[in-house]
Amino acid sequence: MTAAWIPARNRPLETGPAPYTEPGPDQIVVRNHAVAVNPLDWVIQVAGRVAYAWLKYPAVLGADLAGEVVEVGSAVTRFRAGDRVLALAVGTDRDANSPAQGAFQEHTVVLERLASPIPATMSYVDAATLPLGLSTAACALFQTTHLGLRHPTAHPAPTGETVLVWGGSTSVGSNAIQLAVAAGYEVITTASPRNADYLTGLGASRVVDYRSPTAEAEIIEAFRGRTLAGAVAVGAGSGPACVRVAGACRGNRFVSVATAPVTFENGFSLPRTVTGMVGGMVGLRLAARRRGVRTRFVIGSDLKKNEVGPAIFADFLPAALAEGRYVPAPKASVVGSSLADLQHAMDLQRKGVSATKLVVTL
Repeated sequence: MTAAWIPARNRPLETGPAPYTEPGPDQIVVRNHAVAVNPLDWVIQVAGRVAYAWLKYPAVLGADLAGEVVEVGSAVTRFRAGDRVLALAVGTDRDANSPAQGAFQEHTVVLERLASPIPATMSYVDAATLPLGLSTAACALFQTTHLGLRHPTAHPAPTGETVLVWGGSTSVGSNAIQLAVAAGYEVITTASPRNADYLTGLGASRVVDYRSPTAEAEIIEAFRGRTLAGAVAVGAGSGPACVRVAGACRGNRFVSVATAPVTFENGFSLPRTVTGMVGGMVGLRLAARRRGVRTRFVIGSDLKKNEVGPAIFADFLPAALAEGRYVPAPKASVVGSSLADLQHAMDLQRKGVSATKLVVTL
């Protein structure tokens, strides 16, 4: 088989041979038909010695995949060869650190509990947009160490509480909106005006222009008479903004932060990154403490360690996708048709995209 390897830190991807790895007892092997790129992929590439200092090279990046099961482990009960699935690959996680478990290759070993069947009517391209955004949103909303909200169901009863999702048109934001609504919560979100209809179509009750100088004031006013169930902060500047809003609301003053306080779009500098990371985190915590707000950064694969993983990938998502109650979001944009196109896809993602997920077919 073949993989798109990152041979060392700060190096472009290179396609080359990769061994086929058999699954462990609780794993499956997927023949990938589509993979998606995330900011995490190029962040590891340009800032790996800070963001993922433990990663062994050569490595295989990638978290989002969709394809066909070719082999299952001895303890696997939910899948068999030939099943169409989407899955979250965790090869770059500290406790995995395994090229065989990265998405950017022909065959990937994934955990059964991080995979979901997809309906015959859904394309692999659309399915590949879901795993990491879905997982990160689920960690933020449902883990007891974060917002601890009620889990999504087919017929949720209204909770009478409202979730704030800052950055609704992002991959994490689009999934957070759908998951929160499926759990019975109202959602207020932010986005540019051109994406407002798209987000109301996902279930948001109100969309505020995040670039407006009065955005925070508008959201605080919208929460008058409402109870805050918590906030999910996605995108540059979202953490401090959500802290200020949460501090002015009644309810669960908790902000799950999905975006680091530094960006790498314009390159990587170790001193600037360390200073920005430490300063940003300390500043956010101090601002939150002054306002009586709790904060915590989200790790999108943490649900593999707790009850949220099976609650999403086994109990909720399969039927929700099959019945059309949950849709792949954001929309896919195909930007390549081979492993050799993945570096180009990562470069495009680094330049910035809006309300779309870049996908490469295999």
